[in-house]
Amino acid sequence: MRALRHALALAAALVAGAAAAADTAPGRIAVAGSGLTEIVVALGAGDRLVGVDTTSLFPDRVRRLPQLGYLRAIAAEGVLSLKPDLLLASEDAGPPAVLAQLASAGLRIVRTEDGYDPEAVVRRIGHVGAAIGREAAAGALEREIAADLASVRAAIPRADRPRVLFLLAAGSGAPLVAGRETAAAAMIDYAGGRNAIDAYRGYKPLAAESVLDAAPDLILTTDTSVRALGGMDAIRAMPAFAALVRTRAVRFADVDPVYMFGYGPRVAHAVRDLARTIRPEVPLPELPDRSWLRADR
Repeated sequence: MRALRHALALAAALVAGAAAAADTAPGRIAVAGSGLTEIVVALGAGDRLVGVDTTSLFPDRVRRLPQLGYLRAIAAEGVLSLKPDLLLASEDAGPPAVLAQLASAGLRIVRTEDGYDPEAVVRRIGHVGAAIGREAAAGALEREIAADLASVRAAIPRADRPRVLFLLAAGSGAPLVAGRETAAAAMIDYAGGRNAIDAYRGYKPLAAESVLDAAPDLILTTDTSVRALGGMDAIRAMPAFAALVRTRAVRFADVDPVYMFGYGPRVAHAVRDLARTIRPEVPLPELPDRSWLRADR
């Protein structure tokens, strides 16, 4: 019953927040979700940010803002201490009980549905623009990103797609690898690859023999994982990948996870860069040097 009351309170607050969005331009905005933070800054409202979650790392200046905690584990007290008028929360933000507590305290919450689809970023920009009173800027940003995505999408071949295995993390056991319905799988597909793992959803440990069965052409991981594991040669030497390297020609590459999987305004450029990694032989268009690509803005 307590969980149900929390859910009902949160639902009521979200409906109220959506209804109020058109009439109120919040002066103090807290954000839980890196892509949403980037959208707020790209819409020219970065000076209204009073706090962000720890996944919000771009542009550089947001790192100096007060922290709400990790995206899935924000703390109600920390949020309320910043006295925000609005909390923008991604679909992954939580925990639900904390969001319900914040709603019960009277904080307006606007929650966006992320959707692992680069084109969903365009829709999300409209929602954020309405919530913060920047509709005109949102319309312009939507048009720019839609045009950039269309340009890249048209140039990416859909036939003979390379198989890509995304390594999220690894320790002493089996590596944690992306399956279906993940941010990584969606970006790989959009960028012209094929996610090598479709037997499960989410991220799960994968045994060495299953890595061989997946027969990837490319092992993709994050730059943070490469540093944590001691370099790309250390990843190649892991038991899960050593046998693979001996049996087939497989490439290894790393990406910045916030840039590649943040699903913010930089999404078209991220798709283009990932497509170049997956299909280096394919010519892809140059994209405009948008103002919101700069880390120092």
